[in-house]
Amino acid sequence: MSDLLSMVFTADFLGSVIRMSTPILFVALAALVGRKADVLCIAYEGIMLFAAFGGVVGSAYTGTVTGGLLLGILLGMFLIGIFAYFVLYLHTRPLLIGLALNILGSAGTVFGLYILTGSKANSTRLGSLTFPEVHIPLIKDIPVLGTVLSGHNVLTYVAFLSIIIVQIFIYRTGLGLRIRSVGESPEAASSLGIDVNKTKFIALLISGVLASMGGIFLSMAYLPYFTRDMTAGRGFIGIAAESLGGGKPLLTGIWILIFGAADAVGNLTQSFRLPSQFAQMAPYLTTLIGLVLISVVRERKKVNR
Repeated sequence: MSDLLSMVFTADFLGSVIRMSTPILFVALAALVGRKADVLCIAYEGIMLFAAFGGVVGSAYTGTVTGGLLLGILLGMFLIGIFAYFVLYLHTRPLLIGLALNILGSAGTVFGLYILTGSKANSTRLGSLTFPEVHIPLIKDIPVLGTVLSGHNVLTYVAFLSIIIVQIFIYRTGLGLRIRSVGESPEAASSLGIDVNKTKFIALLISGVLASMGGIFLSMAYLPYFTRDMTAGRGFIGIAAESLGGGKPLLTGIWILIFGAADAVGNLTQSFRLPSQFAQMAPYLTTLIGLVLISVVRERKKVNR
């Protein structure tokens, strides 16, 4: 136990927490934008998988990370577009279409992988590219702090910068105000001439871009290739983190770091010959504990009122 604690309180561990938090952070911010429009989308697993697959295919065939980024985002938006059309215009239940798209994301990417590479496991034969790491001048030379804050993939910095961007977008822009208005009171928004479905559609497209970035990070930064079902439930963890954050970007970011720490601790335990299943269940166990704690706090607030 003491050995584990000594490994946790290190700069390398804190750096791994930031790295592992990145894909979940993108999804949590995506869920936050959808929540503000009062649309619960659980299709983020499928969106991330499509984006991750599109990233490696796009970068492999264009020879540029930009090509991978664009194709990944386009495939992710394609899936979120299907979700938005079915939910907003065909009035399909969000849960059902979300489950269907997650299954499509899992099976569709494996099928595409097999068509392009002849393998159902990974995309190493494609020779895709990855986003570069960024070493921040001056900070990189500071002991401990340099290890924690510098040397991360460029998408990691984009993810944490997105917390501020989403905060400003939701609370300081006209479109953000319209998204919040249709989410809080669609009737009142409609009476003011706001197209409710169009505004929700735009909000979902924005959330699709954010979730796609999380998928692209997995296959073009966290790993240098695509593997089947590589999201490993991160889409659902992101939704849970957003719920625990109460729809507030900064608080959501804090919960993301907690989940990232749980993931990092889970990986550390493998050094002590513990079953690999323990590492896999660590973030989900943290999710359950967090949800229980938040529920208890909310119930006590209701009683005190």
